[in-house]
Amino acid sequence: MDRAEKQQLVTTLTEVFKTTSVVVVAHYSGLTVAQMSKLRRQMKQNGATVKVAKNRLAKIALEGSDVAHVAPLLKGPTIIAYSSDPVAAPKIAVEFAKANEKFVILGGAMGKTALNADGVKALATMPSLDELRAKLVGLVQAPATKLAQLSTAPAAKLARVFGAYAAKDEAA
Repeated sequence: MDRAEKQQLVTTLTEVFKTTSVVVVAHYSGLTVAQMSKLRRQMKQNGATVKVAKNRLAKIALEGSDVAHVAPLLKGPTIIAYSSDPVAAPKIAVEFAKANEKFVILGGAMGKTALNADGVKALATMPSLDELRAKLVGLVQAPATKLAQLSTAPAAKLARVFGAYAAKDEAA
């Protein structure tokens, strides 16, 4: 890697650290190429990205960003996963770590908040942004359907009462 490529990588990582909402750092030593490809594919499908970068260059890119406190985690063979959705990257990383014991989550950051491994796992249990939106739409629609049912219910009850009187008169 020549100097221009290193500068380009640092510039790219700096932009990533400034724009993403969550960063997860993990050790990946011992994973096969197929396992790494599977991780990258899963991350991409969920709107997250995985980056393997030299720790020294990643630390340079971290300087001055909100997630600069993850720099001490960058020791050994580390991988950086990030996403704009605060739940996507942690969720995939935790699921992948459960299936692959050689993938060890070290910690991460969500904005200016530092996360240890347990914090990343807790973040992974939260519903994603799309799931939250679906719940919100469901909550907004529920009262409207209840109101519609309430407005038609008295008429239906009245019709049943008239039907019962009509049936009673016919029987007599």
